[in-house]
Amino acid sequence: MYKFLPFRFHSFDSQYFLSNETGEFIFIDKEEFNLLVTKQLSVNSKLFLDLISKFFIVEPLNFDVAIQLLAVKYRTKKSFILNFTSLHMIVPTLQCNSKCLYCQVSSKESASNRYVMSFKTAKKIIKLIFQSHSINIKIEFQGGEPLLQFDLIKKIILYSIRKNKFHNKNLEFIICTNLTLINDEQLQFIKKHPIYISTSLDGPDYIHNKNRPLRNGKSSYDLFINKLNLTRKIIGHNRVSALLTVTKFSLSHYEELIKSYISNRFHSIFLRGLNPFGLAVENKKELGYSVDAFLDFYKKSLLYIIQVNINGYFLIEEYASIILSKILTPFSTGFVDLQSPAGLGLSCALYNYDGKIYASDEGRMLAETGDSSFTIGAVNDKYEEIFNGKVIRNLVENSIAEVLPECNSCPYVPFCGVEPVKNYTEQNDLIGNRTTSNSCKKNKYIITLLLKIIKENDPKIMNVFWSWITRRNLKQVEL
Repeated sequence: MYKFLPFRFHSFDSQYFLSNETGEFIFIDKEEFNLLVTKQLSVNSKLFLDLISKFFIVEPLNFDVAIQLLAVKYRTKKSFILNFTSLHMIVPTLQCNSKCLYCQVSSKESASNRYVMSFKTAKKIIKLIFQSHSINIKIEFQGGEPLLQFDLIKKIILYSIRKNKFHNKNLEFIICTNLTLINDEQLQFIKKHPIYISTSLDGPDYIHNKNRPLRNGKSSYDLFINKLNLTRKIIGHNRVSALLTVTKFSLSHYEELIKSYISNRFHSIFLRGLNPFGLAVENKKELGYSVDAFLDFYKKSLLYIIQVNINGYFLIEEYASIILSKILTPFSTGFVDLQSPAGLGLSCALYNYDGKIYASDEGRMLAETGDSSFTIGAVNDKYEEIFNGKVIRNLVENSIAEVLPECNSCPYVPFCGVEPVKNYTEQNDLIGNRTTSNSCKKNKYIITLLLKIIKENDPKIMNVFWSWITRRNLKQVEL
């Protein structure tokens, strides 16, 4: 006889899909499932051994040992909590030379000097950041367009590096920029320090220019390509990444979008849908689409990208890669949108140009519209008051997927996460209703799609998946 360990299940095509708290999973036939739950499964069967090894069942004499091993695996999956806040986003300015149709952050004209952070405020922010218990500190500059205040960014980076001589943390920086203003002097500084560039490419010129016009009316695509080439020439390819935002204009051009990343020699692409903030809401009729339309686009794009890899070009779809890491490895990913409890405050924080601090970038976006629900403090507050305050405690209490309605019985919960700000924005509630949640529908669809591919176990595709997870090209994985 055997005992059950906690697991969740649901029907999956003609079988059942089972998963446990640590993300171990298995597909079994309905007849096998009936034998399992009625405790008639043969102890000599392969299925019995598989279920034992994956901690779905346990023999009574081994119960205590199994619980201890399960606890170790569970702590590994939740290790991001122990790391605490490692991603710190700083907004040096809301000024921007672009006027993207889906701008989420209410950017301002370049001449609007009132929306610029002072170095006095920046120093207070850095002092707070270095109080984080995390050994890994990533400071990400967002905007607006951060390069409009590069002198301030330079001061912040040099000040942080000096501070880190006393704290000895793994420190790196990211500048999120449209690249159109970058120059040789800035790039020489970037080259000398652990600074990475995150930029945006929305596809070929006719889509990129449509989505991301410059305020002066000139072609943003041509300037972007010129500056991309300059950036790579000075700091190298590996320190520049890009993501795209999918609008209505993108949906019927998935091949062209992907080919634009290949022709511009990127090796990763993040298929990101519109977020319900800022101009994306105001321009919803022009830019928006149904979640079903996005998922159709995503499936076609994913299958195309997989084939691109099989054909010899290394290109990671980042969202799929994150979910695959959660499905196929015992480790946490640190990706804020797919964490339970949510990573708001626990894994990330945003420091606005005016010194106010938010639990996430989306919290800052809401504040720009007058809703300060996700404000966790300001630079003059004490660290404990900010990161152990009522707002973060409330977010944690309401973002543990394992106990939320619908999530608590969903076998995908080890691979998914909670997005309280989106729930609040779309449904006026931190927890939200999963039966009507677009985020839930999206994640369930993508996880199901990936599991179906895994279940088919095509060696070529599985090699592609492992190449994404390990960030090695296909030839290296096949060896």
